[in-house]
Formats: sequence, C-alpha cells, structure tokens
Amino acid sequence: MPRLLHIDASAVPTGSVSREVAATFVGAWSGPVTHRDLGARPVPHLTGAGIAARFSPGHEWTAEQATAAFLQDALIGELLAAEAYLFAVPMYNFGAPSTFKAWLDQILVPGRVSGMRPEDSAVAGRPATLVSVRGGGYGPGTPKEGWDFAEPYLRKILTEVLGLELQVITAELTLADTTPGMEGLREAAAVSRAAAHEAARERAQRLTPQPA
Repeated sequence: MPRLLHIDASAVPTGSVSREVAATFVGAWSGPVTHRDLGARPVPHLTGAGIAARFSPGHEWTAEQATAAFLQDALIGELLAAEAYLFAVPMYNFGAPSTFKAWLDQILVPGRVSGMRPEDSAVAGRPATLVSVRGGGYGPGTPKEGWDFAEPYLRKILTEVLGLELQVITAELTLADTTPGMEGLREAAAVSRAAAHEAARERAQRLTPQPA
C-alpha cells in the first residue's frame, strides 16, 4: 500500500474547512499515513545555520548547524518515504500560511530534493493533492479577482519545482456563514464545500486500492 504524507497548515484545530476536507480524503485512503500538523507543531523558519549546513561537511558543523541539519533530515525523510501527498492549505491574508512556506523552505534542498528541472526532483511524478481553501471568492469577475497569491504559488512549487502530479481541490466562500454582507453567498459556499469533500473522497479512492 502506498504511504501518504498528510500535512495540515491551518492554525486552528477545529472549525477548519481545509482540515475537514483533508479528513475526508484520509478517511477514504486505504494505506498508511504520516501526519504532520503545522498548526499544532510549526517547523522553524529556515535560518543561516540551516543554509550553511547544506554546504559544509558534518564534521565542521556548529551545534546550531547540526540541530538545523537534523530537522531538515527528518522533514526530507518524511517526504521521500511517502509515495503520495496531501497538502491542506488555507489562504491567510491572500497567501499561503507562513508555516507551510517554512516547511517548503526546509525541504527544498537543491540536489537532494529539487533539481534544475521538474523531472530532476527526487519525488517527480508522485501524486499530490492540494486542498486549497479560501474565505471569499477570487475567480474572474469577482471583486478580489487576482488577489489569490496562495494557489498559483503552490501550483508552481508543487509541479514545476517538485515535479508532482497535482490535483487541486478548492473550497471557497467559507466565511459566508459568519461574515456580515456574505449572507447571499451561503448556498454557493455549501455547494463548494460539498463538492470539495466529494472530490477528496474520489481522489483518495482512485489513488489506493480499495478493500474488497
């Protein structure tokens, strides 16, 4: 059975649509799962020590560099040990949460994970699912068209740097139930959420053999 690396980036433990849709995916997944919760346990941002450790032999590392290298090894080990990926990433202030960017910065090591071309990546061709969740609407013709800096960035990184075979599942208008002025969008929000759950279930079932 393929192993799934499931990463949650939402800062809130309950009431998160990205977590809920990801849970639907995991519930339909029939293989082993490694879960990393960046909301509960954020990884540190990449530091100068972490960068220096990548370009010097271990016997020359300072204590700070050794600690940084240990973290990078652990995160990269999780990435390489998985055959499929589930990234549940909400939009915060028009971009991806800094916790997810920190994770990317730790694992994107040239020559070890990423390469000059997508096909040079150590995980090239592996299936990945991005659960992209946003509180409003950002499509063509909406007042905030062009303000989504989360999904386009993540698509570029996951496909053109990591070389992953990516499917994006989007749920939008998730703030309609709680935000004054969005009352008229509640039905559309419910439809979007339901479609995201169904897409997550179908994607997981396609990627793993189902028990008889």
